[in-house]
Amino acid sequence: MASGADAAAAGVAALGISGAGAGDEWAEACPPLRRNLRLLAPDEVELAKMLLNEGQMHLFEHWAEPGVDDDKKKGFFDQVRRLNSSYPGGLVSYIQNAKKLLADSKEGKNPYDGFTPSVPSGEVLTFGDDNFVSLEAAGVKEARNAAFVLVAGGLGERLGYKGIKVALPRETTTGKCFLQHYIESILSLQEASCKMVDDGCNTKIPFAIMTSDDTNALTIKLLESNSYFGMEPSQVKILKQEKVACLADNDARLALDPNDKYKIQTKPHGHGDVHSLLYSSGLLEQWKSEGRKWVLFFQDTNGLLFNAIPSALGVSATKGYNVNSLAVPRKAKEAIGGITKLTHVDGRTMVINVEYNQLDPLLRATGHPDGDANCETGYSPYPGNINQLILELGPYIEELKKTHGAISEFVNPKYTDSTKTAFKSSTRLECMMQDYPKTLPPSARVGFTVMDTWLAYAPVKNNPEDAAKVPKGNPYHSATSGEMAIYRANGLILRKAGAQIADPVVDTFNGQEVEVWPRITWSPRWGLTFKDVKEKVRGNSSISQRSTFVINGRNIFLEDLSLDGTLIVNSVDEAEVKVTGRVQNKGWNIQHVDYKDTSEKEEIRIRGFKFEKVEQLEVNYTEPGKHSLSA
Repeated sequence: MASGADAAAAGVAALGISGAGAGDEWAEACPPLRRNLRLLAPDEVELAKMLLNEGQMHLFEHWAEPGVDDDKKKGFFDQVRRLNSSYPGGLVSYIQNAKKLLADSKEGKNPYDGFTPSVPSGEVLTFGDDNFVSLEAAGVKEARNAAFVLVAGGLGERLGYKGIKVALPRETTTGKCFLQHYIESILSLQEASCKMVDDGCNTKIPFAIMTSDDTNALTIKLLESNSYFGMEPSQVKILKQEKVACLADNDARLALDPNDKYKIQTKPHGHGDVHSLLYSSGLLEQWKSEGRKWVLFFQDTNGLLFNAIPSALGVSATKGYNVNSLAVPRKAKEAIGGITKLTHVDGRTMVINVEYNQLDPLLRATGHPDGDANCETGYSPYPGNINQLILELGPYIEELKKTHGAISEFVNPKYTDSTKTAFKSSTRLECMMQDYPKTLPPSARVGFTVMDTWLAYAPVKNNPEDAAKVPKGNPYHSATSGEMAIYRANGLILRKAGAQIADPVVDTFNGQEVEVWPRITWSPRWGLTFKDVKEKVRGNSSISQRSTFVINGRNIFLEDLSLDGTLIVNSVDEAEVKVTGRVQNKGWNIQHVDYKDTSEKEEIRIRGFKFEKVEQLEVNYTEPGKHSLSA
């Protein structure tokens, strides 16, 4: 693909415009620019020609005489240079893509014209059965050949939190943030995977994080101030995405910043940029040379995700999927995209995410009078996409060599009226990580893995006010529901492993009715897979609903434990601890917090609760050897 500068030069030549140094007639139509040409370096002259050629003369119309605002003019071209180099094909491609997409939008063109939907093939897993356990083992074995990619370009503003989302506590029993949990989970996978090789291994699983202008410095600070949460700094690579130019109208004229006439207004392009960043950074080729086979993509605030990773990676390995989308059962018309196979009249096929508001009309228009309806399972046959992807590295690199990581884009202008001639505010092109399969050949092996929602999916993305407005029975996707979902999942996993976990009670926090399970949490190295948990739960253990239980260590075994209160067990990896007997104390009480109560920290207010730590038993085992806690 030509660079932005090459494309600009080609466009200029096509107009019969001679290059710099052959006079400035080419700028005749734009006197303010022409007067300032002597300020410009040769590459800036080429960029200016490209902008005029692409109908962007308005960008220069207000330029002052030479000698006035010259630094700002230089700054303008610095920005144009950045916008040009960070987009595959440069600004020429961006503007031309925008013109086409804006024209399609104005016409109301359906992106799915000519396509017929059908149910794709994939794997539906049942937690804890033999198949699930064997897939988890296969996934752990394969993990040493994987790399992880976190898209973390977003601030927590939509949540009512000013910081970066990955710094939010995943749960407030321990206060560990999302990023710490993700890194500890990857390190646990790394260690468990190496143990499955006969001669051991020293593999370090690489971890790339895509940041944005908003999150880059804060993400680096969070890592550095916490010693990378135990990961070697060399394992972590930060990739910062750039923003894209805003569009002022249907002619794809670039919008100027309302506060600075020498700046183009920019907005985020979406998490689809992760593919072009991985390609241009050279990381993918580096991973391939190290023998990596899989790339796992995940988003910033799903606290349950790593419950699903081992078995889903096992599916990719055993089924040979080039693309594996993680999914959850989805009720018909539920507000989550559905994974769908689309077949075009020309024979093209693709397996992609179709947004829920497009899936129902598409089905109705193609011979399914009931549209998106539940089947005999009680769920839609089109599983719910949760935006976690596992890609096979080899075919992924081959595809990106063709596309340079450019992902199918869309535009979503807000028009002032039904004539669709003007926008309420500027728009921009956007792309999504999960649209990668749109360009794949029909021979690509694209599948999905469905897991129970309780096990795999509890994103934190809505603020308390918005969550409280969610219709009853629909997921809140808030900090409140996200934390409670962790306790629910851990309770259900321990039940399946043979422990007696008390039923939850229902309570309301920040206007959201949720189940409150015992507050059970463990470090990833204790319970990476269901087999790990099952081996550590013995005899007849029981935990009451009001209890809090923190398991922080690898070899902690529950044997005939009766817990009614709060118990925290910390141990070094070389210690083996048996926890038995009856532990009873006043424990930790849950206190309601109003999200408008500014005396509380934001991360507490958005949950609607905090813990009053009345009484607890905390035990620390710092010495190797066998230990027993018998109360």
